Amino acid sequence: MSKKIFSGVQPTGNLHLGNYIGAIKNFVNLQNDNNNSCIYCVVDLHAITINQDPIQLKKNIRETAATFIASGLDYKKSIIFNQSLVPAHSEASWILSCVARMGWLNRMTQFKEKAGKDKEKASVGLYVYPILMAADILLYDATHVPVGEDQKQHLELSRDIANKFNLDFKSPNFFVAPEPLIQKNFARIMSLKDGNKKMSKSDPSELSRINLTDSSDQISNKIKKAKTDTQTLPDNENGLSKRPEAENLLGIYSSLSDQPLTKTINEFSGKNFSDLKEKLANLVVEKISPISYETNKLLKDETFIDKILKDGADKANEIAYKKIINIKKIIGF
Repeated sequence: MSKKIFSGVQPTGNLHLGNYIGAIKNFVNLQNDNNNSCIYCVVDLHAITINQDPIQLKKNIRETAATFIASGLDYKKSIIFNQSLVPAHSEASWILSCVARMGWLNRMTQFKEKAGKDKEKASVGLYVYPILMAADILLYDATHVPVGEDQKQHLELSRDIANKFNLDFKSPNFFVAPEPLIQKNFARIMSLKDGNKKMSKSDPSELSRINLTDSSDQISNKIKKAKTDTQTLPDNENGLSKRPEAENLLGIYSSLSDQPLTKTINEFSGKNFSDLKEKLANLVVEKISPISYETNKLLKDETFIDKILKDGADKANEIAYKKIINIKKIIGF
């Protein structure tokens, strides 16, 4: 069955191994299934829910697009663009904000986490962010959206908005209620310095993550210094209980090897972390160094990246504009 895929990544800089394993690697696999049509968006409108330096934001948009391409996303197969180039996203977001209910937004746990204790000082944009996400998806009649567990609640909101619009305006099936595609294995890659914390670009320690622009030496050094415990590696999955660093490193190895965790555990059973780190460093360098090299090469040609984003935006705009015209007809504009 053919799927219409939509997903987006915020251009906040320093995409890392967690982003690659948890999202981008899956984007490439979905693209390479000829039954799928895929749209991948650099969601720059989402990025400004918090204050951004304009010069750095422009740089980050290009870096995210370059990383997409270097990782294997093909702009001839998939539509790749940045959100702000397609006005329908902002327009649909306002219309859908008049359909969504306050109670629905008040239940969004991610706003509470990001806003923290002083939520009165958070931007309104951060609060209504999930409605813009719904607009992103619904404009393209996406049937499936690859999301992490932390975004699943937002996708459920997209479904609620779609269904309410269809019901309110007596337009059955006008908006497609999208289904989540949740990666079952290795969806969350943890910090190299703390196996209980997700790998994050906001972590002050560079040693906590492997950036997709890191050199081979940087990658090897970070894995060499990754936190471990004093035990040998276990011979079954139960042995990973309460050993988050062991689980994380074995998980990274499994994902990049495209093999089940059980096979990786068998390979390193009874061995020391030094054995795992040596082979893992070689594997990460093998998989990530070409991405790093190609990303840095692409970033030297800003005109080329901008053209890919503009061409992608033209294709996206053609789809989204038709949808927004029909939305306006339905609501009486």
